[in-house]
Amino acid sequence: MTTQTAPRPHGAITWMDLSTPDLEGAKRFYQHVFGWEYYDIGADFGHYHYALTRGQAAAGIGQSPPYMTTPSAWTVYLASAEGDVDRVKALGGQIVVESMTVGDAGKMTICADSTGAMFGLWQPIDFIGAAVEGEHGGMAWGEVNTRNAAGARDFYASLFALTSHKMEDEKVEYYTMHHEEAMLFGVMQMDEAWGDLPPHWMGYFAVDNADAAVERVLSAGGKVMAPQFDTPYGRIAVTADPYGAVFSIIQLPTQD
Repeated sequence: MTTQTAPRPHGAITWMDLSTPDLEGAKRFYQHVFGWEYYDIGADFGHYHYALTRGQAAAGIGQSPPYMTTPSAWTVYLASAEGDVDRVKALGGQIVVESMTVGDAGKMTICADSTGAMFGLWQPIDFIGAAVEGEHGGMAWGEVNTRNAAGARDFYASLFALTSHKMEDEKVEYYTMHHEEAMLFGVMQMDEAWGDLPPHWMGYFAVDNADAAVERVLSAGGKVMAPQFDTPYGRIAVTADPYGAVFSIIQLPTQD
C-alpha cells in the first residue's frame, strides 16, 4: 500500500472523480464494490464527497448538475503547474471547462487533448489529490485510449516534459509515459474492435480479488464491459456502474 503525502510529479495521475446523476445511489454502489466510506465537504461545494479508504481520500464523487447532458463519467486528473493551460491550447488541445479555484484545495481545469480525449488538470494548494493508491479501493493506473496514439503520446510528452516507451507487443500499440524513472500512465491505440467509442481516459482502481470484485459489481447493479483477463501487470476487468460510468479494476501482482 502507498500513502501519498507530497505532490506527485508533473503529469502524474493525482485524482479521479465521478460525476453522477444519482449521488446517493452511486455512493451505495461503490461502497459495495470497494468498501468506501464518504466525507461530504459541504453545501458550498455542492455536497461533493471524498471517497475514503482507511479514512483517507481515494477518489471523489459529485452530483451532476441538472443542466448537464453528458453521460455519467469518471474524470482522470493530472498533476498540473503554471503554464499548462496555455500549453494545452498551443499543442492543439482544447479547454472544456475554464480554470477555477476550488476553495483552499487547488485549481482545476477540464481539457481535451489533441486527439479528443478529455482529462483534468489539478494544481494543488492544500489538497494534493488521492492520499492512497495501489491498494484495495485506491487508484492504480490510467491510460488514454485514442484513435491516434502517436499523436496523444507527443501531446502529453510535450505538455509535461515526459518521455515515452513503446511496449513490445505486436497485437497492440501502447506507450507508457515516464517522468524520469517513474511510469505515470499509458497511451493505447484504438482499433476497429473498439467500434464507435470516442477517445477517452480510463481509470483503474486496485482490488484485492478481481473475480470477487466483479461479482460485487454485478450484484450492486453494475455491468461488466470486458470480463476478467490476466496480464503481466495484474488481473483486469472493465466494468460500469448502474449509471453508465465506466472504470477498470485491477488485482495487482502480489509483492514478494
